[in-house]
Amino acid sequence: MRGVDGGHQAGCIDLVAAPPEHGAMLKRQPLDDDRDSPTLPAGTLPAGSNGGPPLNDSPRPWGDNGIGNYFEWKAASEKAFNDVPYDIAVMRARRAEAMGLTYREYTLEILERGRYLSADADAERIAEIKRRRPIRY
Repeated sequence: MRGVDGGHQAGCIDLVAAPPEHGAMLKRQPLDDDRDSPTLPAGTLPAGSNGGPPLNDSPRPWGDNGIGNYFEWKAASEKAFNDVPYDIAVMRARRAEAMGLTYREYTLEILERGRYLSADADAERIAEIKRRRPIRY
């Protein structure tokens, strides 16, 4: 089949009307393009491609491994950090700021260890949390 501009589409074959003795059947006629070339010309697609987006859409939110239970963890994490009453969230944010921690670090300490940190009694633990932070640029 010919493209809109009259040229050939990559990887297609021309369908040409068969001679009258064959009735209304069509015969296939191979294209005369160079199919042995290792690289495709610019603007053409490989055989079997529909021109859509690539299927390897990394980075995926769950990483390079399988999905596993990513969505369950994501829902539980959102519930633990985001579904908190306003007054409690403000209180945690103020306490975290006073100790030099983020809201997430302070809340994670409460959820993991069941301890409400204080700047005086837990200075060693607060320093350890700060040391474990990733390098920020």
